[in-house]
Amino acid sequence: MLRTLDIRDMLIIDRLSLSFQPGLNVLTGETGAGKSILLDSLGFVLGWRGRAELVRAGAEKGEVTAVFDLTPAARAVLEDAGIEAEDDLILRRVNHADGRKTAWVNDRRVSGEVLRSLSDLLVELHGQHDDRGLLNPRGHRQMLDSFAGADLGPVRRAWSGVSSARRALAEAEAALAAIRAEEEFLRHAVAEMDKLDPQPGEEATLDTRRRAMQGAERIRADIVRAHQALSEGAEGMLIDANRWLEGASEKAEGRLEGALAALGRAMAELSDAQAGVEECLSALDFNPAELEALEERLFAIRALARKHGVLPDELGGFAEDLRARLAALDGGAKNVADLHRAVTEAEAGYDAAAKALTAQRADAAGRLDAAMAAELAPLKMERAVFSTVMEPADPGPEGRDAVAFTVATNPGAPAGPLNKIASGGELSRFLLALKVCLTGDNPEATMIFDEIDRGVGGSTANAVGRRLRALAEGGQVLVVTHSPQVAALGAHHWRVQKQVKDGMTTSTVVPLNPDQRVEEVGRMLAGDTITEAAREAARDLLAG
Repeated sequence: MLRTLDIRDMLIIDRLSLSFQPGLNVLTGETGAGKSILLDSLGFVLGWRGRAELVRAGAEKGEVTAVFDLTPAARAVLEDAGIEAEDDLILRRVNHADGRKTAWVNDRRVSGEVLRSLSDLLVELHGQHDDRGLLNPRGHRQMLDSFAGADLGPVRRAWSGVSSARRALAEAEAALAAIRAEEEFLRHAVAEMDKLDPQPGEEATLDTRRRAMQGAERIRADIVRAHQALSEGAEGMLIDANRWLEGASEKAEGRLEGALAALGRAMAELSDAQAGVEECLSALDFNPAELEALEERLFAIRALARKHGVLPDELGGFAEDLRARLAALDGGAKNVADLHRAVTEAEAGYDAAAKALTAQRADAAGRLDAAMAAELAPLKMERAVFSTVMEPADPGPEGRDAVAFTVATNPGAPAGPLNKIASGGELSRFLLALKVCLTGDNPEATMIFDEIDRGVGGSTANAVGRRLRALAEGGQVLVVTHSPQVAALGAHHWRVQKQVKDGMTTSTVVPLNPDQRVEEVGRMLAGDTITEAAREAARDLLAG
């Protein structure tokens, strides 16, 4: 329940403090007195979207504070936001002249999102133009779902599953078609890769061995000649020299011993040289056919790399990619078949969820029609017939039902859309009845009706007022009205009025005592000149 509303420097309101009560609270006043400004200010502190410029001319900032009773649902929002809950729920919001807006809940600064979360639980505003939503069939299904308490989660999840399955199938079919277009290339390329089977680093190894073989071929002839010179020439000459010197040494009286020792050493070094040369010849020894085979494989690897535009060392990975694409082709048909089955299963799941939702909606439609019939009778529309029509629609995340509200205002008359069948006054009453039927999901909220009684008068306006008063029992309803019949049924009455002081126009709201209520209802009946007859009629209305 809204307990107090304090407004400072908003539009043409200078200072205003209001204390609201349980039951039916009515606000009246001449057109342009500022009733809409009052609602704009309340909407501002609740975080609603509204006018961009709210600060009173000449003021640095405008401020609105609203105090509500704390409900369990609102307490949960505070806990989620990390705000300590108290007995009262105090909302305060400031609009600076430069457009900046700041908000507090129980003296804790909060975002507009927190305000709007609280406002959804605290207040329901039903304005002059709510019939636009009532007239738009696009919103009828949502209203019916709200009445039914329908959980759209299963249908939305099932539809998401269908969409995902269909998307996966389409992608698999497109991929399979693309791979089939290159099937011949893939099979030839994979066969070519499998036949050559290049290994990582093989190209570099082959190139090193090839260079070594080519170098060996160039120097081997010289080494062979050197080996022949050592083996056939130098060795024989040293042996002969050694034999001749040994034969002469006995007669040389020791003069050849040094030479023979040196010659022995030379023969030993010659032997080592021969061994080293032979070892080198052995290392350089290769089969020319091996070089030819090596060059053939090296050139084949390089040619294959150039063909596919990759580096030789990347051929292995490229081959794996080709094999994977070929495997996808070979397994593509099975994969597509599996995805077809997945789509069928997802569609079956969606069908079951959609059927359950349709059944729930059909049941709720019958209950809503019965509830509307019960609400229309007290509003002097007992002969009107409200019907909720359901028809098949294209499937989607919210089911496959189209919902439209139709009315027949007189027995035997054809039913049709509200905007083509109902008059302005009838629309207001249909709206009131529908709002009453849909209010059960948030009974703790303060309900605000902005000129819901427009277009009706006399006994019909009295019926609307009585329905509003009944709706306010055990709760709180605020009504902005121009109807004296509705105003007379309020438990609490405020008058919104303008005043001009020092050349500045301001708006204020004053609570009315019983005598002042007689004057105000009399004004609403008679206009600017309140006659005694108007006062007497006002007293009769207030006596109820």
